[in-house]
Amino acid sequence: MGKFIRLKKGFDINLAGKAASTIAPTEQPETFAIKPTDFHGIYMPKPVVKEGDQVKAGSVLFHDKKNEQIVFTAPVSGEVVEIKRGEKRKLLEIKILADKTVEYISFNKYSVSDLANLTREKALEQLLASGVWVNIVQRPFGVVADPAEKPKSIFISAFDSGPLAPDYNILFKGQEQFFQAGIDVLKKFTAGSVHVNVHSEREISPVFSQVKGAELNKFSGPHPSGCVGVQIHHLDPVNKGDVVWTLNPQGVIQIGKLFLNGVYDASRIVAVAGSEVKNPQYYKTYTGASVKKFLQNNLKQNHVRVVSGNVLTGTNIGPEGYVGFFDHLVTVIPEGDYYEFLGWIKPTINKLSFQRAFGLLSFLAPKKEFVADSNTRGEPRAFVQTGVFEKVTPMDVLPTYLIKAIIAEDYDEMEALGIYEVIEEDLALCEFVDVSKHNVQEILREGIELIRNS
Repeated sequence: MGKFIRLKKGFDINLAGKAASTIAPTEQPETFAIKPTDFHGIYMPKPVVKEGDQVKAGSVLFHDKKNEQIVFTAPVSGEVVEIKRGEKRKLLEIKILADKTVEYISFNKYSVSDLANLTREKALEQLLASGVWVNIVQRPFGVVADPAEKPKSIFISAFDSGPLAPDYNILFKGQEQFFQAGIDVLKKFTAGSVHVNVHSEREISPVFSQVKGAELNKFSGPHPSGCVGVQIHHLDPVNKGDVVWTLNPQGVIQIGKLFLNGVYDASRIVAVAGSEVKNPQYYKTYTGASVKKFLQNNLKQNHVRVVSGNVLTGTNIGPEGYVGFFDHLVTVIPEGDYYEFLGWIKPTINKLSFQRAFGLLSFLAPKKEFVADSNTRGEPRAFVQTGVFEKVTPMDVLPTYLIKAIIAEDYDEMEALGIYEVIEEDLALCEFVDVSKHNVQEILREGIELIRNS
């Protein structure tokens, strides 16, 4: 029997340019890339391919140098055309020039009835060998899951509450069989519950409503209600020494396809949205797709910021970048590299703001869609304690004091104030509402790494 959780704290960011409910016919991008920077907890990723090598979907591209079991595999078949490195030869991405028709490495296939007798050891072996394992994120710390750990529970957030969130009914339509198979495999890794969490006020896709062997929980309330960390906090909190695994629905479906079809299937649907997109809509593609073709002749202007993910937690990839491993959304907004006199204090009806003094229509017309750019309207300054962080954080943590503890590198305070329960997306709204203009998510990750490596 699932639970119903009503959340009141938070804030919905209503932006113009939501994707229409259509999947656009388009040519596949020519190149795809897998980026180690999309994953936390990887120690010195080491390539096992070189430029000019031919790979198939499921071929190993690189592995974690500290744990060679954890491999990252090609989403498509083709030629490795670039191994891009940054400072100190840090691996940034591996690019593949894709074949017209994808060829796959074959893994063991199982029927639905066979999955009932599948052992944890066999399931683990196949998940690791195929690279599908890296869909599993471990809490605390939000890192790639440790195969040696046994989680007390597993969580899947089956809705997105972020800005311009894609419709999961479109993203995962017709994937019921694979999602169920993925759940059946995941149940072998925990003695606890597998939680599938949906929004009570939205249409629930049959992919999630018909699932068996999992607890179906319902949440209501504004963003960040769709963040899995918030959901864990209200259903099965993470304390020191606990381990919980999380996946997005795409990862569960990918597990199902691996075991039922015997291939690493990286196909997915991506929404391209935002105020600067002429025709915001959905595209069928593969993990790590180049966004160049999706944006070609589809922008209202050229001076834009292209974000893989949403505007709160996404990554600036530019108009020729690649979609992140965990992302189903590409957001395009105006670039905000300009100076506005008194922009941080001047009342207006055209700006989105959590503060009533600055964003009047955010409250008078809560359904109004805003055009927002990347301008922060201010620079970092003294840490002002306003209590606003707590108003957008529907968790029993004290984000203001937690961030201060991280800045002070006070390990005991960090632990006492709940650092084991949060990662960047859980406190992203704090960064949005922060009058001090601090990079809250960056500070939080620094704190997480301090605790993780202590």
